[in-house]
Amino acid sequence: MTKVLAFGTFDGLHEGHKDFFRQAKEYGDYLVVVVGRDSTIIKTKTRLPKLNEQERLKAVRECGLVDEARLGNEGNNPYKVIEEVQPRIICLGYDQTHFTEKLASKIKEMGLHIDIIRLKSYKPEIYKSSILNVPD
Repeated sequence: MTKVLAFGTFDGLHEGHKDFFRQAKEYGDYLVVVVGRDSTIIKTKTRLPKLNEQERLKAVRECGLVDEARLGNEGNNPYKVIEEVQPRIICLGYDQTHFTEKLASKIKEMGLHIDIIRLKSYKPEIYKSSILNVPD
């Protein structure tokens, strides 16, 4: 079984996110999606998401496109979830930047062999979180 891992905020699940899940699923048999913790999002985006982590997790679980959805780990090691999930492939969004610049080196440090694939955008002029979820 080929396990694929994807991660993100998913604040207001939209068609761009759903396409991201569909694309990621094409790379394996089992898709695990990690939903960012509120505390992590505050650190990376310096604001709270509109929906809390439980609401965002529920939306991802209920969308029917993922095999497993879970919250990310809290604490100083956001890469720990990779060791826990043990994916063969990690799929990144076309514009995803948080935790990606050191991803390959962190995977190597863990002694894992994981392919990293950057997925294509889906109508980014319409379905981009920064457009759809402008902070209040």
